[in-house]
Amino acid sequence: MEELKVSSDALFILLGAIMVLAMHAGFAFLELGTVRKKNQVNALVKILSDLAISTIAYFFIGYGIAYGIHFFAGAEQLAQKNGYDLVKFFFLMTFAAAIPAIVSGGIAERARFNPQLAATFMLVGFVYPFFEGIAWNGAYGIQDWLAASFGASFHDFAGSVVVHAVGGWIGLAAVLLLGARHGRYTKEGRISAHPPSSIPFLALGAWILTVGWFGFNVMSAQTITGISGLVAVNSLMAMVGGTLTALWVGKNDPGFVHNGPLAGLVAVCAGSDLMHPIGALIVGGVAGALFVVMFTLTQNRWKIDDVLGVWPLHGLCGAWGGIAAGIFGAKALGGLGGVSFMSQLIGTLLGIGVALVGGFIVYGGIKKLVGIRLDREEEFNGADLTIHKISASAERESGW
Repeated sequence: MEELKVSSDALFILLGAIMVLAMHAGFAFLELGTVRKKNQVNALVKILSDLAISTIAYFFIGYGIAYGIHFFAGAEQLAQKNGYDLVKFFFLMTFAAAIPAIVSGGIAERARFNPQLAATFMLVGFVYPFFEGIAWNGAYGIQDWLAASFGASFHDFAGSVVVHAVGGWIGLAAVLLLGARHGRYTKEGRISAHPPSSIPFLALGAWILTVGWFGFNVMSAQTITGISGLVAVNSLMAMVGGTLTALWVGKNDPGFVHNGPLAGLVAVCAGSDLMHPIGALIVGGVAGALFVVMFTLTQNRWKIDDVLGVWPLHGLCGAWGGIAAGIFGAKALGGLGGVSFMSQLIGTLLGIGVALVGGFIVYGGIKKLVGIRLDREEEFNGADLTIHKISASAERESGW
């Protein structure tokens, strides 16, 4: 029976890893559908290349920093327990690789390719696992201090803060250092609209992410005995809440409608194992409205050219999710309890701080050393022709 349990756990977490791996196709198509046609190829190549670099960085460096585990033993030892430790790495690597996938959407259309791959290696190898180790492995005694001071440690079941807020706030640092796309904002204060190139592809990306998210959240239990239908239904309710408020506040805009479920799912990750489904519906609804309002503000009022709105979507909704777990996870509001609002607040602020400092160090350093931005002519021609020497759809065929 013990052998059956171990093998079932290995299969369970492997299926979760595959579902989250599939979400990277969602990241790719969400970005592809949002950017202009001359940057579609770059969106696809970036997400796949970032995943490959992330795997190397996390395997050799990041996983060791977060959990103190390395894979330099023989295959005979690694294969023990049906290879559970390996598939657990695979599962957590797909989370780590979400960091550059999130950032990619913010810096789209004007970032250089190789410097971004270098940034990916640094972020996944060092910055992300530093906070991951604090939140999920009790590193540096911070969780113990929070538990002793406020009665509960920082709780982030599936990564509202660890993955999404960290990725979103790193993205903000990268976008600020990169600057707006040329022609986006004029000296006279006018704003040039860059509408999505393909709503169908944008919607496809959102749907792939939404479906994969149930692996992201439910399989965060990491063992088959820990699985909870509460996590699944809370994820569903938050997704629905985000969709409906984004539909309403966004006035039927399809870009907002398809990002609404993602906002809700980002926010519910942290407390999905604690909240009542009605609480999850409210958390998701607030997140959907928050995304629409803050995306509009950043683009139009503050003139921050965050192409996919990764800071409002992941950074702000992720932070809201971390704090919301301390509110709607409480027994007084129908939750399971065992959380502290102050611990959630401090843990969330710590995640934001690590992300901002890490993001500015990594992207600031690369900007100073080699530069992170395409020149004006390269940006005008588009990243597809400039970097990959081909467009998404050929305008003409050869004449011979």
